[in-house]
Amino acid sequence: MAGLPLALTAAGTMAYGSVFGAFGEDARPLAAAAGPTWATEAADGFASVDALGQKGTYGGRNGRTVTVRTLADLEKYATATEPYVIVVAGTIAMNPVGKEIKVASDKTIVGSGTSGHIVGGGFFLGSGVHNVIIRNLTIRDSYQGTWNDKDHDFDAIQMDGAHHVWIDHNDLRHMADGLIDSRKDTTYVTVSWNRMSQNNKTFGIGWTTNTTAELTIHHNWFRETEQRNPSTDNVAHAHLYNNFLEDVSGTDIASSYGNYARGTTRMVLENSYFQGMRNPVTKDATASLVQRGNVFSGTSGRNESGGTAFDPKTYYPYTLDKAADVPALLKSGAGPRSSIGTTATTKAAAATTLTVAKDGSGQFTSVQKAVDAVPANNASRVIISVKPGTYRELVKVPSNKPHVTVQGSGASRKDTVIVYNNASGTPKPGGGTYGTGGSATVAVEADDFQARNLTISNDFDEAAHQSLDGHQAVALRTAADRVVLDGVIVTGDQDTLLLDTASKDRLGRVHVSNSYVIGNVDFIFGRATAVIDRSVITLKKRWNGTSAGYVTAPSTAAGRKGILIANSTVNGDVSDRSFYLGRPWHAGGDASLDPQTTVRNTTLSAAVKTTPWTDMSGFSWKDDRFAEYKNKGPGAGGASGDRPHLTDAQAADQEVADWLAGWTPGS
Repeated sequence: MAGLPLALTAAGTMAYGSVFGAFGEDARPLAAAAGPTWATEAADGFASVDALGQKGTYGGRNGRTVTVRTLADLEKYATATEPYVIVVAGTIAMNPVGKEIKVASDKTIVGSGTSGHIVGGGFFLGSGVHNVIIRNLTIRDSYQGTWNDKDHDFDAIQMDGAHHVWIDHNDLRHMADGLIDSRKDTTYVTVSWNRMSQNNKTFGIGWTTNTTAELTIHHNWFRETEQRNPSTDNVAHAHLYNNFLEDVSGTDIASSYGNYARGTTRMVLENSYFQGMRNPVTKDATASLVQRGNVFSGTSGRNESGGTAFDPKTYYPYTLDKAADVPALLKSGAGPRSSIGTTATTKAAAATTLTVAKDGSGQFTSVQKAVDAVPANNASRVIISVKPGTYRELVKVPSNKPHVTVQGSGASRKDTVIVYNNASGTPKPGGGTYGTGGSATVAVEADDFQARNLTISNDFDEAAHQSLDGHQAVALRTAADRVVLDGVIVTGDQDTLLLDTASKDRLGRVHVSNSYVIGNVDFIFGRATAVIDRSVITLKKRWNGTSAGYVTAPSTAAGRKGILIANSTVNGDVSDRSFYLGRPWHAGGDASLDPQTTVRNTTLSAAVKTTPWTDMSGFSWKDDRFAEYKNKGPGAGGASGDRPHLTDAQAADQEVADWLAGWTPGS
């Protein structure tokens, strides 16, 4: 595009920090070659801290990317002296069983989507090995038939004296010894978003008399694990937050204890969720353990704290998720992801990255300016990477700019916020007033749009504008097909998320996953074919402090699918039995519409009314399509005339795949 020499640079900017990465201007720059975002991501937590001559943890990002399918190739590249990004694209069996590949420094070992499996062994990081990422793998099944095995030290990941290691989004299970052993002063480690299950000695830290190690352990799901969940022995700073420890009743594996601070450990334990665990939190008399905001459900035995520890925010920034939301978040988000480790296709290789930063360190200072720089009718993806900050602006992605991704580059979706405060009735700068759809902070009219790792908000002040007729204030409006919202927060009050189509006769599919949607009145609404999957729907009190609202207001065209909420959680700090799941919106009084909301396999809080559907503007919900299937929680209820449930046969035709109609989100 003429006149924009800096605007359309190749992909390769880091997912965190400035163009120099999270490590300052003296860090080694990235290679200029295009590549997928996951290949340039770096660790958070203690693994991000500059220490011991290492500037954070970014693995092999400065080396070649190689794909391996055999043990010989995996070992060849993992033990090499030069940096590599090693993509494991298939199942690799260790020979002999119990083999642990000795990984060298400056490596990223990552599974290709969910296909990367290491069976019967794992990885060893020895003294001085540093800057290693082990990510998105399933490492499993070195178990030798003896539960408390003293003879087979067959770990998934063992570290003896290593530093700067990031272990992220793995599925670790059923090993003869530990899933993770962090030993002999191994330090500056972050363990995040892993599933750990079917194991005895799960995650041990220590095997040293020194108190020097620094570890961050967050957003991990421990399930059917007996002990060391983790056990921290003489750890200088152990920061554990937003983990989910679950002892499942009726299984062969019972918990012995959960988090354990041993020796002279100093531990901070925040916003974690303990379900059914025996002795969920224990400490030695010599250890310090500070607890904040944890939830204990059905636990028994020791639950201890005491002493003073440390403030993690003096070492690195982080954002806590609510403890009550942790089980749903981790059930949906922990373990290998299909979006990580997939090698670049022709379309991905042609992708362009534009950077936005309020402080001027990017190519643009506003998101809209970056959108404006996208060529009309672009055929390949353009990634708009938005650095942490609050961007108070209106953003519109017009219909002639498809294949746009707006993506926060911070460690949390809360770090990057796009916000404005228009509402229906707000005066326009050129005269007139905005309508409901026109009030949107972000308006998407282009197909194949994606939003990732950020917050989109409308902070219209209802209390200060009581003179307006209605308080519709949209945060995000989509009027396009194949829209992906992954890892985002969409927040407002009334009419937060408008899921529309370009016209009544056009299909508009939207897939929302691993996200929060927050509001109070009709806050998920519109005529799109929309899936809210593996997400948290947060109910919010109204401007005057009362609890009353409606989650969905579909305006589905006849013969189309409407709104599907699946595998999610509906909760919030509101009164019991105060919210409806939905009501039929016949936009403009159009009787030909056939609104649809299905809520299935979802946990409902007591805020949901026992009769969860209601009429709207003279139209009866019973004349449209509203149903549930296998929901649970205190807000769930049995089938009745006022609470229809799908039969198994009906539910088989109302799966996520039925809504997507052949489209694979993210493809």
